[in-house]
Amino acid sequence: QVQLVESGGGLVQAGGSLRLSCGASGTIYSINAMGWFRQAPGKQRELVASIISGGSTNYADSVKGRFTISRGNAKNTVYLQMNSLKPEDTGIYYCYAHYDYVSWGQGTQVTVSS
Repeated sequence: QVQLVESGGGLVQAGGSLRLSCGASGTIYSINAMGWFRQAPGKQRELVASIISGGSTNYADSVKGRFTISRGNAKNTVYLQMNSLKPEDTGIYYCYAHYDYVSWGQGTQVTVSS
């Protein structure tokens, strides 16, 4: 099993930046992908960004050019640098790790005020 702990959410004005962090523990050697989903009020959870074990990344069209996903040197930490934030980026951001199963973090709130 893999356990995930997120940090870094908060309140920011439009145009500002935030950096989310997600640390994994447990059977981290089995992880083949990590990333972030988000869920806005009244909407379904959507993929924001992901990074696979080889280092390739994938982004939702709505965040391309503004968000950057990266990993720490130990590869058990993933970061999401969010720049030029917009009010529509508001939501709960969930870290996930994919291995034989999928583990989720507890979620961290991001609120962007206009």
